[in-house]
Amino acid sequence: MDVLIHPSAIVDAAATIGAGCSIGAYAVIEAGVCLGEGCVIASHVILRKGSRLGDGVQVDSFSVVGGDPQLTGFDRAIESEVHIDDRVVLREGCTVHRSMYAGKATTIGSDCLLMAQSHVAHDCKVGEATTLANTVLLGGHVQVGEHCFLGGGCAVHQFCRIGAHTIVGGLASISMDVPPACMAVKRNHLSGLNLVGLRRSKIASSEIKDLKLCYHEVFKDGGSFKAKAKAVLEKGTLGRFTLGKAFLKFFESGGRGFASPYKKHG
Repeated sequence: MDVLIHPSAIVDAAATIGAGCSIGAYAVIEAGVCLGEGCVIASHVILRKGSRLGDGVQVDSFSVVGGDPQLTGFDRAIESEVHIDDRVVLREGCTVHRSMYAGKATTIGSDCLLMAQSHVAHDCKVGEATTLANTVLLGGHVQVGEHCFLGGGCAVHQFCRIGAHTIVGGLASISMDVPPACMAVKRNHLSGLNLVGLRRSKIASSEIKDLKLCYHEVFKDGGSFKAKAKAVLEKGTLGRFTLGKAFLKFFESGGRGFASPYKKHG
């Protein structure tokens, strides 16, 4: 398949452009950029060095991929990357920054949708099939699991983790870790499990029941969520399915505390 490059686009000879790619007017693609097959790069997009895009990625106008980390005193001579997997869509004005560490990468998994003006900071890891709605802000080193939905205008503090299958409500302020398959709203507040999303994902009812019991055991009566999750795992009667086990093991790590249904966070 032919590559279509608008005459006004600037494509460095040291960039690698896959078959069937389309590059729009005034786009800038720097040396070392690698595009898979069938990528669509709209007008006025900037892909900076170290940006690696998989097959079928779409990047809309005024997006910038591979920009420097927003760190005071960052050494621009450091060589790092952004990796965007297959079929990801970046809408207008998205920004994805490269890693702050030499030889490392900010990563976005396959089939993600980043709506207009969303921002993924340096060293974030976004799991596959996750959606960031308009103007979502991810601070540095944030980890977002697969099959998540982050509502418009929500902001996630640096180093936070968002578990798989989680929904974060619009305009939420997240500064603590959010366990898998939960719904997070406002400021670090959980409003229950993402049951509708799990059923739409065809998760078996037996697995959802196990998850519900895990959620109840960890969050009932306050106390240390980490200690209670560990006790439930060791007992072995719950967390026998993939989601429940992932929910309980989520509490083993992390340094920011955990979002919860209670005013006091564990």
